[in-house]
Amino acid sequence: MTTNQKGAIAETAIVHAATKRGVAVLKPVSDERYDLVFDFRPRLVRVQCKWVARKESVIIVRSYSSRRNADGFLKSFYKRDEVDAIAAYCAELDRCYFLPLERFRGHSGIRLRLEAARNNQRVNINWAQDFDFERLDWSALGAVAQLGER
Repeated sequence: MTTNQKGAIAETAIVHAATKRGVAVLKPVSDERYDLVFDFRPRLVRVQCKWVARKESVIIVRSYSSRRNADGFLKSFYKRDEVDAIAAYCAELDRCYFLPLERFRGHSGIRLRLEAARNNQRVNINWAQDFDFERLDWSALGAVAQLGER
């Protein structure tokens, strides 16, 4: 599959998952850094959609886009004035994850753990289930702020 095909699949899966949970989803008409807008009434949240792969017991969600240029790949990190959150779709698990941009705080990505670490680390772990669309409380006003406080 091409990256464009993967992006289209991820975006439609995220729209489907959000709509099933009662979140109104809007699509920008012009070319923007974000792919969708979630309407949490009264707050609008700009969402960048990502296709993510499972690597053993971890899903890595990146906070940048990349494209090929004359010098190789150019990484462009998402900024607060461009995107409010990243929604990720993992086809292998058929799951969607929602991460406020604040969760990345200067990191190029976040590892979402599906299982306990082999070294038994328990501190500073981002559990995938905590960001899973099916487990989030979408009806709560300020859902994005609540996630950012964890």
